Amino acid sequence: MSSLVSGFSKLNKQEKINWLVANFLKENVNANEILSLYWNTDKQLQQLHDDFIENTVSNYYMPFGIAPNFVINNKVYTIPMAIEESSVVAAASLVAKFWSDKGGFKAKVINTEKVGQVHFMFEGDKHTLQDYFIVKKQELILVTDNITKNMRKRGGGILEIELRDKTLELENYYQLHVTFETKDSMGANFINSCLETIAKEFKKDGINIVMSILSNYVPNCLVKAEVSCSVDKLHPTNGKLFADKMVQAVAIANVEPHRAVTHNKGIMNGIDAVVIATGNDFRAIEAGVHAYAAKSGTYKSLTSCKVENEIFTFSIEVPLALGTVGGLTSTHPLSKLSLEMLDNPNAKELMQIIAVAGLAQNYAALRALTTTGIQEGHMKMHLVNILNQLEANEQEKEEVTKQLIGKVVSYSGVAETLKKIRA
Repeated sequence: MSSLVSGFSKLNKQEKINWLVANFLKENVNANEILSLYWNTDKQLQQLHDDFIENTVSNYYMPFGIAPNFVINNKVYTIPMAIEESSVVAAASLVAKFWSDKGGFKAKVINTEKVGQVHFMFEGDKHTLQDYFIVKKQELILVTDNITKNMRKRGGGILEIELRDKTLELENYYQLHVTFETKDSMGANFINSCLETIAKEFKKDGINIVMSILSNYVPNCLVKAEVSCSVDKLHPTNGKLFADKMVQAVAIANVEPHRAVTHNKGIMNGIDAVVIATGNDFRAIEAGVHAYAAKSGTYKSLTSCKVENEIFTFSIEVPLALGTVGGLTSTHPLSKLSLEMLDNPNAKELMQIIAVAGLAQNYAALRALTTTGIQEGHMKMHLVNILNQLEANEQEKEEVTKQLIGKVVSYSGVAETLKKIRA
């Protein structure tokens, strides 16, 4: 039976692995061999990875691919993508190529405002609190001067501080709602440091500070991307039918939340893959994006689709709080390489690139869904993974692939075909 442990963080890596093996892994699992297989032979580089988080025992690798031929605002990009799901990179590349001779993608940043809040309770007279805030407001900005000095030099800093009365939602609950511009930094540590300093200064009898923290809901940190062309260029035989189906598919995602969640998940396949590759926080992006999709009170599509005057337009509007300096973007070798691959974009440019990746992924998914179906392309890409699971050698892979041309790919079908070949 496994046991609790104290002082675990003080153990070295091998001691942590030994404890893991002794308490939680079966005897026939060679954990030492598996975990050490993914250590980097460069000790300095491995130490860098070990220092990213606590209690590291190995590195967890995901495929790092590239999607070429993206034309964004008349500039050609090859986009890095870190993702484990088959067909995502292939789909993005295919769509990028398709739109490259039709004007490419157009993208623009609408706003870059980020948010943080000081949450507090106050049982006294609200007018007294409001008067106190008016008197204190300028001091709340000045007290962060040492923190914001360098950010202000770059054109960022605190934009506004508001006192918000939330007592109708929760008894005695108020907040200081603070908006920020953090330029090329994602700004989480900067925002949280400012908020905690503001909270310490905002003291008065009866004010009970509950917490001070940034918000990952950033509806005013928005970027828009789109593609458009004449309907007849969309499809080799029937562009109008294809365009109508695309419009209907998005309309369905706007009225049916069950469909909208999967619709937007496909968008996030593209967005997350680039967010991870560039060392940004994909959990924060996911939380903010899905909250934005539900801003109307009903969870809806993040993309829009229309046909006007025989012109097809497909677009996305999405909140993306990103950084190109600080955090992993400055320390992880592949994150730095990814940004170099993208010509070292600033935060606004990266917002545009990532929004385009999400739009491309959604276009690819809807095109497949409304024509051949999603499984045909997906399972072809998944065939390699199935064959690897079945431990097929190269000759067997080649023969199975040849025999399944034009057929529906399924795990059971691949297993049966391989079984016959081996027999």
